[in-house]
Amino acid sequence: MRRYGKHTDEDDIRTRPGRRNTRPRTNIRPKHEDAAEGLVLTVDRGRLTCLVEDRVVMAMKARELGRKAAVVGDRVALVGDLSGKKDSLARIVRIEERTSVLRRTADDDDPYERVVVANADQLAVVTALADPEPRPRLIDRCLVAAYAGGLDPLLVLTKSDLAPPDKLLELYGHLDIPYVVTSREELQDGTAVARVREQLDGKITAFVGHSGVGKTTLVNALVPQEQRRTTGHVNAVTGRGRHTTTSALALPLAGSDGWVIDTPGIRSFGLNHVDPSRVIHAFPDLDPGTEGCPRACSHDEPDCALDAWVAEGHADPARLYSLRRLLATRERKEGD
Repeated sequence: MRRYGKHTDEDDIRTRPGRRNTRPRTNIRPKHEDAAEGLVLTVDRGRLTCLVEDRVVMAMKARELGRKAAVVGDRVALVGDLSGKKDSLARIVRIEERTSVLRRTADDDDPYERVVVANADQLAVVTALADPEPRPRLIDRCLVAAYAGGLDPLLVLTKSDLAPPDKLLELYGHLDIPYVVTSREELQDGTAVARVREQLDGKITAFVGHSGVGKTTLVNALVPQEQRRTTGHVNAVTGRGRHTTTSALALPLAGSDGWVIDTPGIRSFGLNHVDPSRVIHAFPDLDPGTEGCPRACSHDEPDCALDAWVAEGHADPARLYSLRRLLATRERKEGD
């Protein structure tokens, strides 16, 4: 069958242009110097809720970012429709440099690390003193992740009406970690919330904890219902009718320039990604003593210079014990 008619000439025949006639691809990308600054509040199935000035804007990641993903707490640059109106959509064209990163892996032998929160100042580890029982190994793992990611840890111990906090506090006393102890009665009358707020004002704080410890109850008490309802309305644009803690969510702390980031309940906290040399930086009294350590020292071997450093009186032996206990969490499961 003829592809062309009987009477054809050269102009009727379509030819594919040669490579020399095509426009060469370029690696030059637009700088987007007029892009607006925004803060990622939550991420839901590829759509990101961002705060741009006083407006909540829905956005998607630009293709030019490749595999680089934005997470809650990221400071980003956006272009496109920044009105914040329903069904409007902006585009994230740049993710600014992060000051801190909270990472975790599914398990210790999982090579894939997941960034949970970016740019947080501190990590509030919420633990019940009873019902459910405290899990010190999980607390240790959260502390290691905080130290490795550049976050200051904060212990929030709930349900002190069911059990005293002394035993657990003694375990972490030598780490000099700030803490707040709360009871269910104090949460109801607001005294516990006031004490927690003192540790949060002016900071971005990520809250972590396993199911049943009262993390979400505490976050609800810290953030007025009006703000959570507003967030729920925004999430309806992404397809969710209301907020649930299935993904991290940043919420402004009422009457303060601080932020609270509520994260999903955790069952495990893998540390495959953690470099032990990063954890030692959280111990400024021990860090100088590592200068005499052998290369790639685990800080828990016969040739470790920290033993001599402590024996010479430069640091408390209990601090070295605490460091080694935290580093050993990479070899222990949470339930051990």
